[in-house]
Amino acid sequence: MKVKKCAFTGHRPQSLPFGFNESDERCIALKQTLRAEIIRLIEQEGVTHFISGMALGVDIYAAEIVLGLKSNYEGITLESAIPCESQAEKWTEEQRDRYFDIASKCDKETLIQHHYTPDCMHKRNRYMVDQADFIIAVWDGRPSGTGKTVQYAQRQGKPVTIINPKTMSVD
Repeated sequence: MKVKKCAFTGHRPQSLPFGFNESDERCIALKQTLRAEIIRLIEQEGVTHFISGMALGVDIYAAEIVLGLKSNYEGITLESAIPCESQAEKWTEEQRDRYFDIASKCDKETLIQHHYTPDCMHKRNRYMVDQADFIIAVWDGRPSGTGKTVQYAQRQGKPVTIINPKTMSVD
């Protein structure tokens, strides 16, 4: 039986309405909506494998939600898709600690390339879409890397669930 996979794409904190403030009620609501969509894919579509690009913001939130659901849903797995080895080197110590904690709990790690190049994030995003059967995107509709990933997924015929971080609408 084919393993059904879901990849995540979404904005960095500075592009979200609440920025880096995860105690903001809008961030809490976004995480609840994201969690509900992940559960929907597990229960209704049989998705068992999730792929996070491990960037700050939505990727990290989604990875932590999947890890938290492992105790409720036996057999779900998390893959980290790392664009380059230096992805987290300019982050704060707290952000790096969180990143490495998540990475240590992933079932699979895919390193796209060793060294940073201007297109390594793009390559990571294409890899995730190419691997996935479903995409969950946290996207406000504006031109961005997330938008390009959504458009690529749609061109590939992948079902994309879009959560608008400003309105919390789910399309």
